[in-house]
Amino acid sequence: MRKRIITPLQAGSAIPGQAWLNLDAIGQVDISSEAADFPIENALIFGSNSGWRAAEPGTQTVRLIFDTPQALQRIWLNFVETEVERTQEYLLQWSADGRTFQEIVRQRWNFNPLNASSETEEHQVDLPSVSVLELIIIPNIGDQQAYASLQGLRLA
Repeated sequence: MRKRIITPLQAGSAIPGQAWLNLDAIGQVDISSEAADFPIENALIFGSNSGWRAAEPGTQTVRLIFDTPQALQRIWLNFVETEVERTQEYLLQWSADGRTFQEIVRQRWNFNPLNASSETEEHQVDLPSVSVLELIIIPNIGDQQAYASLQGLRLA
């Protein structure tokens, strides 16, 4: 009998044989707002731990526009909220032509700083030709004064 010791994947670690895309080199990002101390690069580029935060309250959009269409198999998202109890909803959608969008997932999460301050989602997809990937965040379903944030976004 053969035996191997396996270790669990750490949040954000790549599945063997599957590398994260270098988002900085393959496109541009459009955002609806950005706090000066928390630019979107903090959530998209490896090595940053501070994430992105919106400068304005309410619904926010992060739109990745690729220079050439990308095949995506994995979308990894990480949200952190350590201060405010809230119910966040996000919508992840994609477009092949940049005009018509198809929903990938719409999901809600209840943040509670005492016992549920982090949400990590990994979506396995089969998208052969993505021109635009769009993330829409409603930071608090019941309160338009809440601020959206994103700790990390990785694509493979």
